Amino acid sequence: MQATENEGTVTAKAKASYIRIAPRKVQIVLDIIRNKPAQEALAILQHTPKAACEPLEKLLASAMANAENNHNLDKTKLFISECSVTQGPTLKRIRPRARGSANRINKKTSHITLTLKEAD
Repeated sequence: MQATENEGTVTAKAKASYIRIAPRKVQIVLDIIRNKPAQEALAILQHTPKAACEPLEKLLASAMANAENNHNLDKTKLFISECSVTQGPTLKRIRPRARGSANRINKKTSHITLTLKEAD
């Protein structure tokens, strides 16, 4: 959680690290909610049947609470100004296969960042 002041506008930032979901799955949902009002984005996340929606919904609710409580921003005027996802460390697992061989399974993690601004 962070507040930065750029040209007189205050932004509230929230970050979730090491989320156990692949970044490309999160990116699909982030593209849907980018530049939307926060209340509308929350409704979209609640009704979209994607696995990435649950951690994103919690992150958005946290960012909204941070903006309201820590930076005195109006909850009804907030919108998502920036949202991004980067790949975190990959968990490497091994699955036994036929005749004594093994396959590797890579379980990817994500770092998600949301930035909220107050609309004019």
